[in-house]
Amino acid sequence: MARKWDKSAQTLRGAAAATAFLLPIYSHAGEPGDQRLGLTFALANCAECHAVREGQNTSPNSNAPSFTSVANSQGMTGRALAVWLQTSHPSMPNFVVPVEDRDNVIAHIMSLKRPARQ
Repeated sequence: MARKWDKSAQTLRGAAAATAFLLPIYSHAGEPGDQRLGLTFALANCAECHAVREGQNTSPNSNAPSFTSVANSQGMTGRALAVWLQTSHPSMPNFVVPVEDRDNVIAHIMSLKRPARQ
């Protein structure tokens, strides 16, 4: 009986360790893409104008919203960002996020969304 208990405890510890390891990856599992790759892309391509990091609220270009403010705009969703990122915009240089990077950038931006206040 003790041997069976040890095996169950090992299985439980293994499941707990796997959950703890995977939790950061799936914290925003509702959005496709890899938020870490999205941040890397944003640092290379967006940070010249936008504040792209968590806790960074002031953008280098005062006309460019921070990614945190974009994420926390009323009604903002990954789908809304996908539509926005498919075209260039009058207030931005002629830059469209490539399709292969779009989900990652969206995952990063949506990772900056704060829980709604109650």
